Amino acid sequence: MTNDIVNKIKLNALENKIPIIKDEGISFIISYIKQNNVKNILEIGSAVGYSAIEMALVDTDIKVVTIEKDEERYKEALNNIKNISLEEQIDLIYADALDVDIPGKFDLIFIDAAKAQYKKFFIKYSSNLKKSGVIITDNLKFHGFVENPELTNNRNTRQLARKIREFVCWLKEQELYETTILDIGDGLAVSKRK
Repeated sequence: MTNDIVNKIKLNALENKIPIIKDEGISFIISYIKQNNVKNILEIGSAVGYSAIEMALVDTDIKVVTIEKDEERYKEALNNIKNISLEEQIDLIYADALDVDIPGKFDLIFIDAAKAQYKKFFIKYSSNLKKSGVIITDNLKFHGFVENPELTNNRNTRQLARKIREFVCWLKEQELYETTILDIGDGLAVSKRK
């Protein structure tokens, strides 16, 4: 029953071209949560709640705080979370992640929102990370445009690909973090405190 609802959410998002994490990406995160006994998760960018739901379903002890600034997507996420009865585990916040302050410390921070703001999100929320925590960032390949900007004639897409490239370089230079870039899904960065 639960799997049917999750699949419906996923298919609905794909049909409506709402960006959600790729299957390989969410599989990796679910494995990471299980292996590292992750209990508290902060997600930047809920979209329709798909990844928050998948993460919360790993264990009833898991709490997810997720932020979404698009009103339509926020309402859909709220609805999806209710339909799967995860209101006790998922706290959905309607706000711009750069304008809101979230209290508490998290085992895992998952960044999957406006790609041009990745560096700002990372800097802002790194203080919410537990000492042994990890920050995972999605979409670092950006459908192949990061490695091959010539694949697009769209100026905005090229600029975004450049910003993601710059973010990856910046991540690798961070002295407090050790970052591994994984060729999983649309490209994931796993940043751990040294």
